[in-house]
Amino acid sequence: MKSLYIAFIICFCYTINLNGAVIVPNLSIDVSQHPSFVEEVGSFIWEWNTDSLQLKIRSKDFPMRDMWSSLPGKGFLSAAIAQDKVEEQAGSFILEEEVESLLNQQQIQVLGMENGKFTIKGVVSNDTISSVYTIIFEEISEKRLNVRISFILQDLNRTYLTYSSRAEEHFYGFGEQCSFFDNKGKHIPVFVNEQGVGRGDITDPLINLVLGPSTGNAFTNYISVPHYITTDQHALFLENNAYSSFDLTEPDKVQINLWSGNMVANILAGNTPKELIETYTEYSGRMRSLPDWVHKGAIIGLQGGTEKLYEVWDDLRQYDVPISAFWVQDWVGQRRTLVGKQLWWNWELDNDRYPQWDSLLDSLENNGIRLMGYVNPFIANVYGQKDNIRRNLFLEALQNDFLVKTPQGKPYYVQNTSFDAGIIDLTNPACREWMKNVIKDELIARGLKGWMADFGEALPYDAVLYSGEPAATYHNIYTTEWAKINREAIEECGYGDEIVFFMRSGHTQSPEFATLFWQGDQLVDWGQNDGIKSAVTGLLSAGISGFTLNHSDIGGYTTVTYPIVQNYVRSKELLMRWIEMSAFTTAFRTHEGLNPDRNKQVYDDAELLQHFSDYAKVYAAWDFYRKQLVDEANKDGIPVVRHPYLEFPDDTATYNIYVQQFMVGSELMVAPVLDKNTLSVNIYLPKGVWVNLWDGTTVTSTGESFVINELSDRPAVFFKEASSIGIQFRENLIALGLAE
Repeated sequence: MKSLYIAFIICFCYTINLNGAVIVPNLSIDVSQHPSFVEEVGSFIWEWNTDSLQLKIRSKDFPMRDMWSSLPGKGFLSAAIAQDKVEEQAGSFILEEEVESLLNQQQIQVLGMENGKFTIKGVVSNDTISSVYTIIFEEISEKRLNVRISFILQDLNRTYLTYSSRAEEHFYGFGEQCSFFDNKGKHIPVFVNEQGVGRGDITDPLINLVLGPSTGNAFTNYISVPHYITTDQHALFLENNAYSSFDLTEPDKVQINLWSGNMVANILAGNTPKELIETYTEYSGRMRSLPDWVHKGAIIGLQGGTEKLYEVWDDLRQYDVPISAFWVQDWVGQRRTLVGKQLWWNWELDNDRYPQWDSLLDSLENNGIRLMGYVNPFIANVYGQKDNIRRNLFLEALQNDFLVKTPQGKPYYVQNTSFDAGIIDLTNPACREWMKNVIKDELIARGLKGWMADFGEALPYDAVLYSGEPAATYHNIYTTEWAKINREAIEECGYGDEIVFFMRSGHTQSPEFATLFWQGDQLVDWGQNDGIKSAVTGLLSAGISGFTLNHSDIGGYTTVTYPIVQNYVRSKELLMRWIEMSAFTTAFRTHEGLNPDRNKQVYDDAELLQHFSDYAKVYAAWDFYRKQLVDEANKDGIPVVRHPYLEFPDDTATYNIYVQQFMVGSELMVAPVLDKNTLSVNIYLPKGVWVNLWDGTTVTSTGESFVINELSDRPAVFFKEASSIGIQFRENLIALGLAE
């Protein structure tokens, strides 16, 4: 059960940043000892120019294009001693830093080969402090250059790397960025956290006052990754898990601020964005192929118990809705809180809410339908509050010392709306085994074929962990470890890829372990920052960083209902448009939302049921292509739903597309209707002949935008002329009576 717990990050008070201008380190080097040179080492070329005082790195495969270059006449490395200033309340984070001493003078003393590796050595300093540094470049592959930066002075806990960019260069990636696809001109924090409610789309001051930091901002995201690619075919990622930020606010430079005294970066070479993504995902890991049952139809999100499930199932059968699974997140029971309907976080079946569970499983399985559930890494004490418990998991965790602790050595409780809960300590091997056994015994043994593996972004910044490592650096990878726990439990039970769990939070290497992602808690609205539009933007950006199998709650999740002020509840029109858009994503899954009784549901009336049935069939009608794309994602790391730039990297008109349209694989161009009371879209079609999926008419484009009208119940969808995929998809729809 998703909640209004928010982990909110604001990054400011950077001493090295003066009125938005990045302070670049000064450079000193004895040019008589380091004359200009061009040196080939393995697959790469280093060029040092004493006239411009600039270092450039190129790939032998692409010798006319720089992979990375320093700023002319300026240094590229600086460091600092700083204090983290972190405030945390009810799971919300406010991160600032106070820089006590900035070492912004860079001296280069060694520049060239040393011990078989290209090495730079020197000193960073200010008027009172200095430290020797070492930068070692190591070839990992012909397309990946590893860069390790270290300092002798152990007190240094900030590393700044500054280098060149072009004003016209566009930056994509950084995980699931939901407000902007192009991040040029932005300052991107990399910190896994809750995205927030509204994220700037809610303008009512009273709502924002009530929500406080829970409103989030344009850069608070569940999936946050220190990785990007650019339209100049540049790509870089960090291996570090500590907090970092990428300052792209100035047109000619990039500055990385890493909250650590040791940086491990990787510079990638490639001729296309797909090549860069493929090389990156060799490190990050690639997502597994999905089982066939996922592709058969809709995953129906439902709460209410056994009787309610049968009732809704009957309604869906009357409209011939193809169903792959019922997702019953309230299988553990449901509690009412201040914000709506939430769950009892005690991970066992509630036999009162779901009586005759085995009979229900048999009925569904006889019809080829799976049952899915819910779990998260919180444990709440239900003793004295819930009657029908067989296990008190909170007490088990407490007695075995499995909860993360406060600095005072007490269990760390995080407030979640009107109750609090402890967080399991995934650095404790015994706790990991215990939690895996909970998943095995209470979920898998109960017959669940998948679940929402929620949260993962909630580890407090100052928590004390069993392993002794700082929570500040473990925070970002907690979500990856949470994915590992779920994956290992499934594999140890011998289910392989048959069981599917979906997650909302992630960091660099999460794709290796999670089977599916979803985009978390969008507001049930049309907004750009936290509504249906943000779901499209997030889908496209996450795909750049290896999150290849992703989707959103159909209709959104977060409902806001307060007296007097403006309320946000799911409308019928919004739900129908979200249905249309989601039919072209990896998974087609509904959610009743935070307040099901206030939101429109797919089973509410005949029109909604028919519309939902039609698009569940549309989703099933391209399963042959989706399976191919999922297998490609597993093999190459290229997303199922992708930005047009990935397919048309030389078409500069694609660079600024960020929400209005997306591609499914290489063959389909989709422009969903994302605005209220709108019956048309503007879609850009690259040069060529395109076929309208619905009526078979063709459009010849010289690389231009077209207005598509009369979209009362469908998105604009085109495929390339002579595309066997498009032709087969259209024939499937015609056979179903869904295309002309």
